[in-house]
Amino acid sequence: MWHQPRAVYAVAFACVIAFMGIGLVDPILAPIAEKLDASPSQVSLLFTSYMAVMAVAMLFTGWVSSRLGAKRTLLVGLAIIIVGSALAGSAGSITAIIGWRGLWGLGNALFIATALATIVASARGSVAQAIILYEAALGLGIAVGPLVGGALGSISWRGPFFGVSVLMAIALVVTILFLPAGERTTTPEPLTAPLRALRHPGLASIGVTALLYNFGFFTLLAFTPFVLHMGAVAVGLIFCGWGLALAVTSVAVAPVLQRRFGTVPSMIGALLCFAGVLVVMAVFTDNRAVLVACVVIAGIFLGINNTLVTEVVMKVAPVPRPVASASYSFVRFGGGAVAPWLAGKLGESISPHLPFWVGAGAVILGALLLVVARRLFAAVDVEDAAGHDFEPDTVRGAQELTVADS
Repeated sequence: MWHQPRAVYAVAFACVIAFMGIGLVDPILAPIAEKLDASPSQVSLLFTSYMAVMAVAMLFTGWVSSRLGAKRTLLVGLAIIIVGSALAGSAGSITAIIGWRGLWGLGNALFIATALATIVASARGSVAQAIILYEAALGLGIAVGPLVGGALGSISWRGPFFGVSVLMAIALVVTILFLPAGERTTTPEPLTAPLRALRHPGLASIGVTALLYNFGFFTLLAFTPFVLHMGAVAVGLIFCGWGLALAVTSVAVAPVLQRRFGTVPSMIGALLCFAGVLVVMAVFTDNRAVLVACVVIAGIFLGINNTLVTEVVMKVAPVPRPVASASYSFVRFGGGAVAPWLAGKLGESISPHLPFWVGAGAVILGALLLVVARRLFAAVDVEDAAGHDFEPDTVRGAQELTVADS
C-alpha cells in the first residue's frame, strides 16, 4: 500500500497542506473575537461561510474537472486558496474575513473532490487502501494544522492565514512538478450529475448520515475553543492531539475493525462512541480537564468513521467517483456549515452546555439512520476471490437504481 507512484504522493502531500487549513484557524477563534470585538457566533461564521460555499461548489467540481482535467483543476483550487487565505489575513473586519473564507472554501472544494478521485484512480492496490492513504493525509493535515495555527496565532491572529498562503504555494509547486497532466474526460460530466446521483438511495443515505455526523464534528471543532478559555498555543496543542488520534485510528484502527466487525457495524459503533464523548462534554462543560481529554478521545472515533464513510461513498454509488465524491460532499458539508454558527448562538444565548447536547443528538440520529439503511450497504464488504474490492458497478447488483436509469 505504501509503494505508490510519485503522483499519488504529490497529491497526498498537497492534501496534508490543504487539510491543515481546517484546523489552522481553530486556535485563533477566541483571539479574533477579542481583537475584532465579535461574538462567538459571528466568529463561527468563518467555518460557516467556508463550509457553505464548499458544499455548493461541490456540485460543480465534476463538471469543471471533466473539462479542465484533474491536474488543472487541482492547480486552480490551490491558487484560489492562496488568494483567499492571504486576503483573509489582510482583512480589517470580521465581515471581510467571513467573505474571504468563502472564497477559500471554493478553492478547497475544487481541490478536495478532485484529489480524492485522483488518489483512488492512481493508487496501487484496492479502493480501501487508496482511501486509507487519503485519510492518512487528511489526519496528518488536521493534526499539524492546529499546532502551526497556535504557533503563528501567538504572534498575531493574522499569522495562520498568511501561513496557509505560503504552504499552499509549496503544494502548488509540488503538484506542478510531480503530477502528470493526464487526459481530459472524453465525455464531460453534465452539470446536474451530482444532484441526479443523490437519487441513488445508498449515496443519499450515507450523505445524510455524514451531514448529521459533521454536525457533531464541527460543534466540537468550532465551539470548544470558546469554553476552554486557553491561549492559542495551548488550544493548538490540544487539537494537535485530537488530529494525531484521528490520523492514527483512520490508518491503523479502522481497517482492523472493518475486517473484524464489518464496515457498517464499525461505523455505527464509532458514531455512538463519539456521541457519548459529546454527552460527557455537555455535562462537564465547566471542567477544563474533562474537555481536553474528550477532545483528544473524540479524535479516535472520528478517524475510524472518516475512513469507513469515505470508503462506502467510493463503493456504493454506481456513478463515476468524482460525481459520487461531489454529491456526498455537497450533502455532508451542509452539517459543517450550520453547526458552527448554531453552536455559537446556542452557547452565547442559552447555555454553553447546549451545543454539545445538540451535537450529540445529531450524531445519534446519524447512527440510527445507518441502522435503518444498513441493507443498502450490504455489498460494501464483498470482495472477489483475489481479495480486491468490488467496483460500484458490482455493488449495483444489490441496488438497481442508477443515475442512468433515473
